[in-house]
Amino acid sequence: MVSEQLISVRLDKWLWAARFYKTRAIAKEMINGGKVHYNGQRTKSSKNAEIGALLRIRQGYDEKEVVITKLSEQRQKALVAQTLYQETPESIAKRETYAEARRLNVLNNPAPDTKPDKKQRRQLMRFKES
Repeated sequence: MVSEQLISVRLDKWLWAARFYKTRAIAKEMINGGKVHYNGQRTKSSKNAEIGALLRIRQGYDEKEVVITKLSEQRQKALVAQTLYQETPESIAKRETYAEARRLNVLNNPAPDTKPDKKQRRQLMRFKES
């Protein structure tokens, strides 16, 4: 049950309950790998999460800054999990800016529709050698 009265919830358990990671093992691995910062510093997975703490979570290309608003030990529905944290407005703006930049880069460097066949590969190799 979601409650503000919970005194201590491990950080890896909270990340799992808030649905940032699919399993606690993955959450622990990400924390130990330095992908999660707690109040601006690297932390351990056994750290107790506190209401009001600032987390910086790196997932793929995105980096989110969230503030813990509620504690939970149990993984629940996504709608409930979204109430456990609040993403900062600066984080949202930064993620949108980076997503737009990635989208524009893909438009500038389009990938071919198909792979080159054997003849085209040979031509590419000859062109690169000369």
